[in-house]
Amino acid sequence: MPPRIVDVTAQNIDECPPTCFLNPKNEGYNIKREWLKGRFSEGLKVKVLYDETDGKIHGFIEYVPGEYAWRAVDAEGYLFIHCIGVSPNSYKQKGYGSDLIRECIKDADGKLGVAVVASDGPFMATRNLFLKNGFAITEEDGKDQLLVKPLKEGLLPKFRDYREQLGNYQGWQIVYSNQCPWVARFISELDPTIVDRLELTLTQFETAEQAQNAPSIYAVFNLIHDGTALADRYISQTRLKNILKKHAAIA
Repeated sequence: MPPRIVDVTAQNIDECPPTCFLNPKNEGYNIKREWLKGRFSEGLKVKVLYDETDGKIHGFIEYVPGEYAWRAVDAEGYLFIHCIGVSPNSYKQKGYGSDLIRECIKDADGKLGVAVVASDGPFMATRNLFLKNGFAITEEDGKDQLLVKPLKEGLLPKFRDYREQLGNYQGWQIVYSNQCPWVARFISELDPTIVDRLELTLTQFETAEQAQNAPSIYAVFNLIHDGTALADRYISQTRLKNILKKHAAIA
């Protein structure tokens, strides 16, 4: 029997945890769960791929009305996909990712279309999954692409000018939100001695409007030093220490 797609709500979130393949017992997941509960009223939807044969979640998609996108985009009138994933590898190449995208397209009835940011870099879905589902690239910025599946005529989504925001962050800064459970885990495990030594400022985005004005397209994780982005998506604690050593910030 193939996995079935289940809508996640505030009522069943503990039975169908959209874990993003992070252990639900981890503090990062618990933080993300509370973040989700605060977004359902804004129209955010999460759907998971549930396999009854093993009782596990093997895929998920998260999307929201474009007005509430937690990326540095203008996407009013569209549904905007935050994240999508299928795991482990034995569940890939079976069309499950496309099944999840079709669920989002179905929910976009009456909207201008569906938009998403894909990337050639780590920790984000690549463009190929969306291209084969009728999306087209409308804008590119380095390793990132904005893709759209239009359903009605209207203004296309666009990237915001995140670069103009970088100068607002001087010294050592981490700018983040709890939209990503891996980022939430990273923040919860951050070494306080590093925070103190660098006089590291932590800034949490608590609204979609703040995230849309982030200093990177991905928006929900940024490591910045004196207006220069050193990482613009999730990194491990080891990667953080390596970056800091490279910049002679720690011995």
